Amino acid sequence: MSNFSVAFRDAGDVTVLAICGELDAHTAPELESAIKKCRDEGKAKLVVNGSDLEYISSAGLGVFMAFIEEIRALDGDIKICALKSKIFNVFDLLGFPLIYHIVETEEEAISLFKQGIKPI
Repeated sequence: MSNFSVAFRDAGDVTVLAICGELDAHTAPELESAIKKCRDEGKAKLVVNGSDLEYISSAGLGVFMAFIEEIRALDGDIKICALKSKIFNVFDLLGFPLIYHIVETEEEAISLFKQGIKPI
């Protein structure tokens, strides 16, 4: 069984979701629930910190795609940061940098919201 967790942290009006472990078909519902919780609480400025993400499958990638339009319709966005190179390569191969801001650090991702940088 895959090991995965999501931890929430507030950074002003931005919510950071720190994801850890392996995001696959078995664990994707946990990330879905986390994003739904944020949405239901009116939190639409989300930063996903992937510094401790070890693996992502197509099911995990699908979670990001499932919510992006809905979050943006709430005048928010999902920004992704701190991915290991092997994980970034998967996102890059599938064209995610054309849809999402993917940056090096959590601070940089939060700064994009503070600067009012709109979604791609």
